[in-house]
Amino acid sequence: MRFIFALLSLIPLQAMASADCPVYPKSEWAAEETLKKALTDEGYTIKKFKVDGNCYEMYGRNKEGKKVEIYFDTKTLAIIKAEGLKE
Repeated sequence: MRFIFALLSLIPLQAMASADCPVYPKSEWAAEETLKKALTDEGYTIKKFKVDGNCYEMYGRNKEGKKVEIYFDTKTLAIIKAEGLKE
């Protein structure tokens, strides 16, 4: 058991943490459908879309078919954190 905890301690904290998005009242959030439409218009395929804390989070593929995970600001829809965009 100690061995498992020791291994877990080696995992970078950033890999386990979600993005740090600004906090806005929900009344100021942009509509999810607006972001989903913009992503699909740009050629993204959305596998999963959800609210993660104060971020919109999308799992899917870009137009080249590469897996992506992207966190967006809920008000401005700016990208806060992205993985896989440049693969």
